[in-house]
Amino acid sequence: MRTLAIVNQKGGCGKTTVSINLASALADIGQKVLLVDMDPQSHCAVGLAVPEDQIEQSIYDVLISTSRNEPIRLTEVLWQISDKLELAPASLDLSAFEQQMIGVTERECCLKDALNEIKNDYDYTVIDCPPAVSLLTFNALRAADEVIVPVETGYFALHGLSRQLETLSILCRRCSQHVDVRVLASMYDIRTKMAREILAELRSHFADKMFKTIVSFNTKIKEASSFGQPISEYDPASKGHKDFHSLAEEVIGSQSKQQRHEFVNSLAEQLESISATADELLQTTKPPVTDELLQTTKPPVTTTVPVPETIQPVLQLPVDEFTPTEEVAQAVIEEPEIEIPEETKPLNTTEKLSDYYGVSQMEDAVVFVTLYPRADNVQIAGDFNNWQPEYTPMQKVGEGGIWQTEMNLFPGRYRYRLVVDGQWQQDPYNELTELNPFGGFNSVIEVK
Repeated sequence: MRTLAIVNQKGGCGKTTVSINLASALADIGQKVLLVDMDPQSHCAVGLAVPEDQIEQSIYDVLISTSRNEPIRLTEVLWQISDKLELAPASLDLSAFEQQMIGVTERECCLKDALNEIKNDYDYTVIDCPPAVSLLTFNALRAADEVIVPVETGYFALHGLSRQLETLSILCRRCSQHVDVRVLASMYDIRTKMAREILAELRSHFADKMFKTIVSFNTKIKEASSFGQPISEYDPASKGHKDFHSLAEEVIGSQSKQQRHEFVNSLAEQLESISATADELLQTTKPPVTDELLQTTKPPVTTTVPVPETIQPVLQLPVDEFTPTEEVAQAVIEEPEIEIPEETKPLNTTEKLSDYYGVSQMEDAVVFVTLYPRADNVQIAGDFNNWQPEYTPMQKVGEGGIWQTEMNLFPGRYRYRLVVDGQWQQDPYNELTELNPFGGFNSVIEVK
């Protein structure tokens, strides 16, 4: 059984989201998975629709049972989430665990001892750690074979990463634990320049200590949590599900001995190396807002859009982003050595995609093409129709979920949004966007 601890003392970096969806993705691939919630807030139970008032015993009861000479096996507190996934829920009692265990010998090994009893029953254990340095976190580290540190791709997250690695180094010196530590870029928003620069720096400095998979910002993931479902159940076609499926495959693939030996054998040595690069990165990366930036960067354009009052609240709904992966963006088909006429050269993946979806200008017409396989109705609202979607319905083409429409527009700049089954959202296949007064983004086209 491999035990993965999801650790970061900085809150809001998506630890619980990563824990739930990674565990679910591993289970979908066919692995037998145990998810252990070590956070007193018990968010794993909330995110998997486990009724809090029906949790009679939690991981807390298991951890303190030995000290009370009333052993409770971990299997007695588990909840069956799916055929391959089980949850050991947390409870508010965990916040008193450290005080309850004062004076108890080997108190940092309680979780490790509990997991050793069921190590032959599961392929993977995923531990969601609390956002604090405590005895609970130390228990998770003692039980773990590997540590995953989710890092939001923002400047202040770098400080959190540096502090987290320093903390792990201190805890490491208290035991002779050998653990693989890897960094996971999460909540990545490709639209922001800062996020792209931070990601590039992380990859440059951490190299093989960082997952190739990136968990992009995706509102479907947040929606899934609010409905008590992993993203694999809530929306299997979403970008969020693809990200976690890729992460699960990468976790499984990293098990080979050849790859594992590429890591630093000693956790202390490894963390010292990572911490040094994190400090260097912090010294060379400027905060997102400085006096110089304020003087040289133009403010974002905000335009008052004439939207009827009846649909203004709908415009505040979160937008599900289409974020092409780096592999897709860089997957260019190699050209043969002989020169090929421009019109017959093979297209790369991104060019092929833009041929099918998005907005393009053909002679005197502007063509909108998008993909919504499960939609019953798709419309367009924008400057060109006074933001009335019923004036511009899109037509469904075939059975593949492709929607298309054409418009004759005068030259100029137009803002628009798609209305999919009544929900307003930006065009996921148009990268040109503009912030609107309602906190969302309008898609933009330039007609020549």
